Amino acid sequence: MNSTRTLKSRRIFEKFFKLLCIVFSWFVVLILSFLIYKIVQEGYDWLNTEFLTALPSRFPHKAGIKTALVGSFWLMGVTAAFAIPVGIASALYLEEYGGKGRFSRFIDLNISNLAGVPSIVYGLLGLAIFVHTLGFGRSVLSGGLTLSLLILPIIIISSRGAIKSVPKSLRMAAYALGARKWQVIFGHVLPNALPGIMTGVILSLSRAIGETAPLIIVGALSYVAFVPENIYDEFTTLPIQIFNWTSRPKVEFHYLSAAGIIVLLIFMFTMNLAAVLIRHKTSKKL
Repeated sequence: MNSTRTLKSRRIFEKFFKLLCIVFSWFVVLILSFLIYKIVQEGYDWLNTEFLTALPSRFPHKAGIKTALVGSFWLMGVTAAFAIPVGIASALYLEEYGGKGRFSRFIDLNISNLAGVPSIVYGLLGLAIFVHTLGFGRSVLSGGLTLSLLILPIIIISSRGAIKSVPKSLRMAAYALGARKWQVIFGHVLPNALPGIMTGVILSLSRAIGETAPLIIVGALSYVAFVPENIYDEFTTLPIQIFNWTSRPKVEFHYLSAAGIIVLLIFMFTMNLAAVLIRHKTSKKL
């Protein structure tokens, strides 16, 4: 009798928990949909070719997002050029050569902790090392290297997961044919782990393009009247330009910021879609 009641109460609790999860999920989706609807409603009329190609201006009808757009591309280029090779090489070392000793466990623990450090701490680190110590100034190079430090732990963790998912039998088969360790890594492990690695890299860059706090600390400007032409130029980015317009009293600048948010969301959704497609292809292949 008691067991029947217990079973019945468990089923009721399971249904209640399922209903609770559905309600919360739809609640979040509705809020997100409402926010996107409001942004599109306010910014759609301002989103045109002139907005994408014009320089910043004090007059809202003449203001554009060109410098922020080009600055974001420069920043992502520098970030990717440093973070991707360093992150993948670190993951390969830890997974293939690091072993299971105390030193490896110490590095593992620190990388996991670094992934949870607030982004503004990386901004202070970038200001001290790249801007002042190395003398790069408040440039694209300093901003890109700071964002590289920010996403490096995420790339290492995701790359290690992708490398670990490669079947051990594949390695053993290559060793059985007389392949050396580096041949196994470059000939079998990396090609099979590459889709998973690229998924982590794209998601990391997607996070980096939306960061604001570390770039403000490093010295990204809210108003730049020229397009950066090399890595030593001053720069601004899409999130900082949006923040600048939002803080202005004229309501027209708020519409401009909504249009900027649409552009930023298109970038982020495109990158996330690419990551999802790569993951889908990977799951089919493996």
